[in-house]
Amino acid sequence: MKSCLVVLRNKKIFSERAEYYSCLRAFAAEGLYFDKIAVVAYDGSAEITSQLRDCRENFNVSVVLCPQTMEGTLKGFLQPLYGGTFDMSHALETGERSVYLVFSERPDFVTPAKHIALKSGRKFAKAYIKAVGAPHEEILAAVREAKTLSPTIECNVYESYSDCTIEVVYSESDSKMKVDGAIRAFVSALGGYIYALEDISLAERLFQLLRLRRMKISCAESFTGGGIGKRLVDVPGISEVYFEGLNTYSNESKAARLGVDEMTIRSKGAVSAETAFEMAEGLIKQGNCDVSVATTGIAGPKSDNTSKPVGLCYIAVGLKEGVNVYKFNIAGDRKTVTETAINNALFLVYKNIK
Repeated sequence: MKSCLVVLRNKKIFSERAEYYSCLRAFAAEGLYFDKIAVVAYDGSAEITSQLRDCRENFNVSVVLCPQTMEGTLKGFLQPLYGGTFDMSHALETGERSVYLVFSERPDFVTPAKHIALKSGRKFAKAYIKAVGAPHEEILAAVREAKTLSPTIECNVYESYSDCTIEVVYSESDSKMKVDGAIRAFVSALGGYIYALEDISLAERLFQLLRLRRMKISCAESFTGGGIGKRLVDVPGISEVYFEGLNTYSNESKAARLGVDEMTIRSKGAVSAETAFEMAEGLIKQGNCDVSVATTGIAGPKSDNTSKPVGLCYIAVGLKEGVNVYKFNIAGDRKTVTETAINNALFLVYKNIK
């Protein structure tokens, strides 16, 4: 079964992520992949009609992502082309050919993806590996090893600021032994980076572990600006384990609220392992939490008045037994640096209390 995705878009508007990314992800989750993706400008009427004719002639399944204002025009063209009519869910089926309209204002890709998967008669199941900080080369090597062990599986890899989701899609008729072997290949290759073998967020997984350990956490954030705390409080029930979050952005705040020694800041700098250590230690010393996490770094776009580079950051995790400090040099823009640091901070807390 050959499939095509046609994206009708305003050529003057650009976004950081392709507008059809969620479509690819919804279809991949059902073990479906497009053989062709065509992006066509609104004002290219000749190109649009040519592409839609190509869909009719060469593809069994076509998905057209468009603004709803084009609904009438597209249906008026496609219905005589396919020799059928669209139903209430904006799907048209004639024999071995089908076409789906999805509107960019409120895109629903899950419905057509599930419908096509059901129509194909194949039943799929999914397994997940969630990891932070795994190098791309090791992920790809693990994917190759897994597919060698179970050639019929598909591995969808999604990464967001160092937080990686590996979605393993397999047929229910596949050998359980082979699928389990593929999962073990991921665990063996990426074990030190893995935080879950289920579809769960990093913050949710940390919450589960904190609750299991009966531990309270506090955060002291500088350049991440409260991002760690925000990620935590998005989890329902977090009040069981979350004591406080301090956004100690200035040097004066670090000294007054956390007890960071002013000489440490003067001699080592606000962005230093020593300052991160004292920030995390200050929270533990207050006696209100069992684990603390502290961040200090340079998010950019410019460095501070030192020679330290943008992307340099220190993350400290404190326990009553002591404090561990981790150094990172993160490449990318301001958002990439802060979001990556937040994910690494949550993961490091998880690893320290696991």
